Amino acid sequence: MQEFAQWSLDAIREEGGCFSWLEEQRFDWTTTTSQALEQILEGKTIILIVDEKRKWFERYILDFINTASMDRPLLPIIGIDSMYGHFNNVSGGEMLDVVEDMISLAHKDNYFFWYIGRGDDKRADIAKRKDTSYFWIFDEEYLNAFNLKSYDKALDIKLLQLYRLFNASLNAAMFGEVDVSV
Repeated sequence: MQEFAQWSLDAIREEGGCFSWLEEQRFDWTTTTSQALEQILEGKTIILIVDEKRKWFERYILDFINTASMDRPLLPIIGIDSMYGHFNNVSGGEMLDVVEDMISLAHKDNYFFWYIGRGDDKRADIAKRKDTSYFWIFDEEYLNAFNLKSYDKALDIKLLQLYRLFNASLNAAMFGEVDVSV
């Protein structure tokens, strides 16, 4: 079984020049993604949160992660807005506590947040409260996060490339091709 860091480097290089930007950031990628994959393999539910500008990407992930053409088990993944339709109105610690309590009751603390978006967006606050969260965060250096720039003209393309690598990583982890233990 191959180590995830080496597998990621090989996968990035196989994709060719369009992924060259990711090779420079592969250590951030492997550290954060291996933790997320390990949680998925443990059977945790993924609660996906995106900032408002990335709603299209949330829809993309939710539509494609469990397509019928995938030859793997279905993953428990849900968008935060499906759990609590008024999430955009949540502000302040007390209301975040209430939402987090509801999620904990529904998922028995067997979940983690996957946040994609600007670090200063209020939708990131709930994910930042949990050490097990997985971040693709913009314009902020955040510990254990994959960092991107929101003003990058190629950001949307990079997000799609990251998702492609994430999906391939998920398959490799689920089928025992890589060791993602941290």
